[in-house]
Amino acid sequence: MRAARFNSFGGPEVLEIVRVPDPHPGPQQIRIAVRAAGVSSTDAKMRSGALGGDLPQTPGRDVAGVVEALGEGVRSVAIGDRVFGSSDDGAGAAELALVTHFAPIPRELGFVDAAALPSTLETATRALDALSVGAGTVLLVNGASGAIGGAVVQLAVARGMRVIGTAGPANQGHVRSLGAEAIVYGDGLVDRVRALAPNGVDAALDVAGNGVLAELVELASGRAHVVTIADFVGAKEHGVHFSKGEDGRAFHAYAEIAPLIAAGRFWLPVGRTFRLDDIADAHRAVEAGDVRGKIVLLVG
Repeated sequence: MRAARFNSFGGPEVLEIVRVPDPHPGPQQIRIAVRAAGVSSTDAKMRSGALGGDLPQTPGRDVAGVVEALGEGVRSVAIGDRVFGSSDDGAGAAELALVTHFAPIPRELGFVDAAALPSTLETATRALDALSVGAGTVLLVNGASGAIGGAVVQLAVARGMRVIGTAGPANQGHVRSLGAEAIVYGDGLVDRVRALAPNGVDAALDVAGNGVLAELVELASGRAHVVTIADFVGAKEHGVHFSKGEDGRAFHAYAEIAPLIAAGRFWLPVGRTFRLDDIADAHRAVEAGDVRGKIVLLVG
């Protein structure tokens, strides 16, 4: 099969398309013919060497495609089914991928839109689960306009929460369209939040990592009610929980999202697509950060 690969760490130029042996599914795995693969900042960090690991490597965790082979014990899908999920070895930028955690692609979505879902959906759900808040509570989302922040807002609204979301001046309308009350981040954040919620909020989630954990702790009446997915140093300083995959992944979100999509209550915009052969350009676009919405590779 054809796959993207890098033999040394570095910039996007180290990526190349090579031929590698086809993978074979083990117990509880499926092999899919990849039709689309998401590109994330984690892929860029992988390629740069920030995450270490042995070489060579193939990037790409988010995949969508057609089931081609079943490993021992798999009963939930059949050959030919459309699925999306997480590539087991983070090597989804290829014509074939092995997947253990997956779900049927909602009928409303094509492969490109489905490939945008896995990592963002899992991260957003995991962060919300860590806060243990539900219907009738007030949630502050710091960084509500990006892919993960937008997913958090929509999931929280679907769970019956009142959501206040911070974003830049140009993204206020976008945040409101997701169902949140929008405010501008920056100096005076505490006062702007208290203007909407005089008694503060029940919980706060930091997606932006822009150094406001002290303010979030104040607004949420204590560090136990604050989670960050973006500020590791600040989390240690303020005693706030930093949500990471090693704590346990929220793969249950894959099978749970279909009803919300069908009801028009959840969507992730795709900002731009690239061919697999142009993966280096896709990585440049991710690192530039000037594309709203997910970046997806067209594979099959």
